[in-house]
Amino acid sequence: MDIIQCLFLGFYEILRIDALIYCFAGVFIGTLIGVLPGIGPVGTMAILLPFTYKAPPLFAIIMLAGIYYGAMYGGSTTAILVNIPGEAASVVTCLDGYQMARKGRAGPALGIAAFGSFIAGTIGLIGLTLVAPPLASIALRFGPPEYFSLMCAGMTVLIYLAAGSIIRALMMAAFGIILGCIGLDPETGSSRFTFGIHELLDGVGLAPFVMGLFGISEVFINIEKSLKDRSILTSKIKGLLPSLQDWKDSMMPITRGSVLGFLLGTLPGGGALVASFLSYAVEKKISKHPDKFGQGAIEGVAAPESANNSAAAGAFVPLLTLGIPPNVIMAFLLGVFVIHGITPGPLFISKHPELFFGIIASMYVGNIMLLLLNLPLIGLWVQVLKVPYKILFPLILLFCIIGVYSINNSIFEIALMLIFGILGYLMRKYKYEGTPMVLAFVLGPLLENSLRQSLLLSDGKFSIFFTRPIAATGMIITFLLLIGSIIPAFRKKRESVAMEEET
Repeated sequence: MDIIQCLFLGFYEILRIDALIYCFAGVFIGTLIGVLPGIGPVGTMAILLPFTYKAPPLFAIIMLAGIYYGAMYGGSTTAILVNIPGEAASVVTCLDGYQMARKGRAGPALGIAAFGSFIAGTIGLIGLTLVAPPLASIALRFGPPEYFSLMCAGMTVLIYLAAGSIIRALMMAAFGIILGCIGLDPETGSSRFTFGIHELLDGVGLAPFVMGLFGISEVFINIEKSLKDRSILTSKIKGLLPSLQDWKDSMMPITRGSVLGFLLGTLPGGGALVASFLSYAVEKKISKHPDKFGQGAIEGVAAPESANNSAAAGAFVPLLTLGIPPNVIMAFLLGVFVIHGITPGPLFISKHPELFFGIIASMYVGNIMLLLLNLPLIGLWVQVLKVPYKILFPLILLFCIIGVYSINNSIFEIALMLIFGILGYLMRKYKYEGTPMVLAFVLGPLLENSLRQSLLLSDGKFSIFFTRPIAATGMIITFLLLIGSIIPAFRKKRESVAMEEET
């Protein structure tokens, strides 16, 4: 089947009332979460995960994916109107978007953010449609050693690009792998790290783990903060359609941001946040008037908003073709696939073409829904911004508890979620990142299986990872990144010791 026929198959699966309802629910909730500062897509997806257990896999995935790319849209609204990024990837949009709003140009800023997001999302989806099938056919040649080395390299790249300490990121990744090993050994059937607790024999559930780490901890962090009154733009927003001059100034930034975002989205650790920062830096660098940036330049809104939406589409390429998630949200979606008995990877397109192209078709439809949602409902989003946090956060706690309990009717899993909530709170308070831990938690069992299968193929010889070209390349990249991250720490320590000796 060629790509056109496959896309028709995807649209045939998605253009049904029940599928469209799930798609609309995902993008609507995603936009809402993007608008509300302090509540990210990961926590929201975790809260809603239990409600997708009984749904068909396609419906569950398109709703959760809709929350992800919907949040990219919604984050710009808060950034422009309140100068607070609703989503991390919209941090850069605050710089020029809020200045445009202060100058009475909130309408064009919101308009170009919505249209730029739509164009970039579509370009990203075209890239996903064209790149994924050939990449999957190449990946069919991969065996367990290649998968093990690529997962090691991907996890190391994400740790290497961590915002904080590399050592702390490595510690979190190691802890995530240990958590993923809890339960019964897949080969021997013996229990591991259960400490005699029968509820842990099936392992730690993805839902209580992620809901606690991101949802509950978010509530704790925000309760601790002094919630100051937010300065919301109260003047009437008009002129949502950008002028011809606005379009002239924005078209090339949108195009460059879309391409750059897609490429960075496919890389481990790249993602929407890095893409938005880099696209803004590129536009400022090549601009004839760089002094306008930060003062209300429309290019400063168009480029990062295009980049983060295109990166959201690009992130699906390694997940769906190689089974390797490039960021924490894709790691979460990988867990959702596994829960529904499906393993993304090279055989995913051939075994489940209706699911693969159904997901892509749903994203095309979701992009159109988001464009129709964002422009007419600006007034509604402004009212949502006025919801007091003292009402919002108890509701989040309630949904988390109901969601976790509804999975297995287990009080133990509620307690587990609260434990991870406290852990997540302490990690964020003391600057330990949760992203490497979640990625390692999801990839840990796959990493273990690939390692065991590889050693069975080689009669226990580790040389198999260095005698096969792709596997050797992945392992070399892993070692170079690890050495490159550790050497500066040793050099710094050595210099501090030398200074102490001199004094």
